Amino acid sequence: MTVMEETTPLSHYERIGGAAAVKAAVELFYDKVLADPELAGYFVDVNLPEQRRHLALMLAVVLGGPNEYAGRGLAEAHRPLNIPPAHYAMVGEHLTTTLSELGVPADIIADVQVVLGQVKDQVVSVGNA
Repeated sequence: MTVMEETTPLSHYERIGGAAAVKAAVELFYDKVLADPELAGYFVDVNLPEQRRHLALMLAVVLGGPNEYAGRGLAEAHRPLNIPPAHYAMVGEHLTTTLSELGVPADIIADVQVVLGQVKDQVVSVGNA
């Protein structure tokens, strides 16, 4: 082990187990969201395998993993959905619960919550804010 390796902290992505852990989180997260009667309607006409892949790629970036996401931006993808703040908060709760259930450390969950706060304005519709 070199000195550089000893002092370079692992990314959140590496700490939780990389791609396999992110995929597991995305699967459990969508199980929760799709079972939620207030949120399931957003996904009626959505290609769910593609949606899951997009979220896995985005979550990898948020956690400090590889940036391989090449889809639409958050605002472009979500603006037509007219998402109210309450539904955005519910989705955030499902994600937080999912990460907690999978044993993700609290500091990583807190950092994900910070990112959720930072991108809220790109997802919630202006008329609903």
